[in-house]
Amino acid sequence: MRSQTEHVPAGSQAVPADLEATPTAELRLEERVLTTRQIAWRRFRRHKLAIASGIVLALMGLAVIFAPLLTPYTFTEQNLAEVMQGPSAKHWLGTDNLGRDVFTRLLYGGRISLLVGVAVAVSAVAVGAVIGSLAGYYGGWLDNVLMRVTDLFLSIPFLVVLIVASKLLGGSVLDIVFILSLVFWMPAARIVRGVFLSLKEKEFVEAARSVGGSHKRIIFYHILPNVLGPIIVIGTLDVASAILTESALSFLGFGVQLPTPTWGNLLRDAQNFILLAPGLVWFPGLAILITVLAVNFLGDGLRDAFDPHQKLGVNP
Repeated sequence: MRSQTEHVPAGSQAVPADLEATPTAELRLEERVLTTRQIAWRRFRRHKLAIASGIVLALMGLAVIFAPLLTPYTFTEQNLAEVMQGPSAKHWLGTDNLGRDVFTRLLYGGRISLLVGVAVAVSAVAVGAVIGSLAGYYGGWLDNVLMRVTDLFLSIPFLVVLIVASKLLGGSVLDIVFILSLVFWMPAARIVRGVFLSLKEKEFVEAARSVGGSHKRIIFYHILPNVLGPIIVIGTLDVASAILTESALSFLGFGVQLPTPTWGNLLRDAQNFILLAPGLVWFPGLAILITVLAVNFLGDGLRDAFDPHQKLGVNP
């Protein structure tokens, strides 16, 4: 082992011998010469479940997008001569009580369910991040007003609001996205506000102020990137929660209305045939389960990748 006083060539960085001898220290030194994007990728690829989940979600996304190429049927096409048939070469997952192809309806239903989940997560996180950033950074009366509005929304029983709003606005996809976005932005706002309150007093923010950095630059360039980990976690949780909530609303009859299929109303239609054709319940149920698990695992991997406190050599 080299002595700590050993001569180090010019241009090199002196490293204590006790640190240099450990693999973790070597990885931390290597991390210093990588870009932020490279560091995030190297952290992310160590999370095997996140990689697998990303592949699963990508395949599901491609399947629902290219549904017309994967099935010769439409989701409204009926054939009363082939009612309640089991899986076959002609109908991969069988048919329902109206002779409609279950695989086709599962693909087209996935289009709506995934679209609702992603759209709600993006809109809710965007609104929550903006409100939380303004409240946490400026504080004072603006913080009080924004947080009291947030508390007001949090105190409203969201399921009642969802059902009433769905009845009033209708059951289109845009209506459901708008309604769910109204009740999903508050957690993001509170979490982002809390992180901003702790970060705005840090030395790097004070340094940015001292050199004349504008409020906009400090918020979006210096502080917000450090909130990326929590925002990603909130967003992935919102995707999963929105899919589950939309499925529950559709199951109760207050979500996206027929004939547009979603995984939720596929479950509702199948509940009367659970003993006669259990596959009608199992297939959309498994689609919801797999999607929610994959989104959560992917969120864990992304959180570890973008968290500045994570070390490159530490496995999730």
